[in-house]
Amino acid sequence: MTALLIILAAIVLLVIGYVTYGSWLAKEWGVDPSRETPAKTMEDGVDYLAAPPAVLMGHHFSSIAGAGPINGPIQASVFGWLPVFLWCVIGGIFFGGLQDFGSLFASVRHGGKSVGEIIKDSMGERAKKLFIVFALLVLILVIASFVNVVAGTFMTAADAGQFGFVGAPTGNQTTAMISLLFIVLAIAYGMMTNKGGMKTGPATIIGVIGIVVIIAIGMNVGFAMGRTAWIVFIGAYITIASLIPVWIMLQPRDYLSSFLLYAMMIVAILGIILSAFTGSTTFQLPAFTGWSNNLGTLFPTLFITVACGACSGFHSLISTGTSSKQLDNEGNAKAIGYGSMLIESALGVISLIAVGMVFDKYVAGEFGSPSAAFAGGIALMFGVEGSAIYSTIYALLTLAVSVFALTSLDTGTRLSRFMFSELFLKEDEASYKDATGIRKALTHPLVGTLVMVIIGCILGGLSLSQIWGLFGAANQLLAGIALMAVCAWLGEVGKNNKMFFFPMAFMLVATITSLILTIIKKFGAIGAGEAVWGDWFQLIFALAMVILAVILVIEAIGVLRKQAAKKAA
Repeated sequence: MTALLIILAAIVLLVIGYVTYGSWLAKEWGVDPSRETPAKTMEDGVDYLAAPPAVLMGHHFSSIAGAGPINGPIQASVFGWLPVFLWCVIGGIFFGGLQDFGSLFASVRHGGKSVGEIIKDSMGERAKKLFIVFALLVLILVIASFVNVVAGTFMTAADAGQFGFVGAPTGNQTTAMISLLFIVLAIAYGMMTNKGGMKTGPATIIGVIGIVVIIAIGMNVGFAMGRTAWIVFIGAYITIASLIPVWIMLQPRDYLSSFLLYAMMIVAILGIILSAFTGSTTFQLPAFTGWSNNLGTLFPTLFITVACGACSGFHSLISTGTSSKQLDNEGNAKAIGYGSMLIESALGVISLIAVGMVFDKYVAGEFGSPSAAFAGGIALMFGVEGSAIYSTIYALLTLAVSVFALTSLDTGTRLSRFMFSELFLKEDEASYKDATGIRKALTHPLVGTLVMVIIGCILGGLSLSQIWGLFGAANQLLAGIALMAVCAWLGEVGKNNKMFFFPMAFMLVATITSLILTIIKKFGAIGAGEAVWGDWFQLIFALAMVILAVILVIEAIGVLRKQAAKKAA
């Protein structure tokens, strides 16, 4: 019954937050449904293209979710369910939702441009360039991390040297096959709705049926390749996916993927209800286990580890990189920006409950990954381990989680393309066509994409665990900077920005503290002569992040002080 009470409390609080705080934010900022969005005024059929609200919701939710709200809360569960629950709910309402909604709204008011452009409006061109460098470093970590995750999800060591279709597939081969078929299904959906003129409703029914069909195929026929081959394939796929018009791949793939995520959440909630009334499973996770453990101390570790379940800087890049270019009406910004974050917080709480059902096995290391613990915990609510229903639900949940890693990967690559071009464009240049000399090449979409993909795939291919460890802190530091950017812009245009002060200060302090602890630890390893290449990688990256962040914070403090003095006068 504890698990049921936890999820009911989370849902009630998140709904109240959406209805009250979300609506208040929209009113304070002046969200205007009658104002035309960049998706209409700047439509180009490639990146700027108005999407039906349900389709954009699917894209945005699928892109921000990935495996983050599952992995983060489960890893942080070693502190107990209460701290993670409180951070998912409070963080989602007052931190993550604020960032996502604010970033989306600010980008729409800046022609669908990135956080860099929002920063330039209030803090100047130098601050914009510094932010873009910072964001590109984070995106390299995103691409590297997810290339590593996806390649590992698609294969096992036994697949080395294989190539082609296989019967009686393993779970990895099934996931690979379904993911490949998903690409074909997404293209077909995009053609039906954008070239065939089919309405969203009928196309959705066909798409959902298609999902069922490809899952059935993948359960019986898999696809196998070696790790290097998968990395090359993933690199080629995300390069193409980031360059083609959004209606061909991005919109339909993410929209259809979202149905897997919704279904996964519904199955999980049904499992929690079933378990509560049948007593089939026991919630093993204590409310609080202590202020420190092998993961670290509660502060700052909890707030870095939970990540997407409460607040994630990557969300601000999606809000300002792809979603703002597809928003058909400002009135839908609250549902897509703020609502998606709160749904993700609910998923974070569901993940917490799932690991609570198998917590003893999880801490004993019996699950290979947090995603496996999630699938195992939910499946256990429906049947004993080894039963047909357990195995089926476990396989489907594992598949659903893996699909979103690839979704976040191709969205992240498109974001990299935008920001790489922005870094080299002058103020009076709209695109690479306006640039001259070497900058014309550097700002070309293909060049930026290839640079980021090649670096990301090389790092991802190294399977460095240090990459994922850095990603958490860098991602949360980005959240603090994004909150700071929107805060400064709102103050510049005379809107209420006080709701940003505490969230941005807290995220900046927590993440910079985490990075400084990493720096101290790596210097210790170097001094003791125990450092390997990965330690140097973490040290250099962490130092660069802290330096860039401190410079941006100093710039922002100056801007906010000027704004305060202007109001006082």
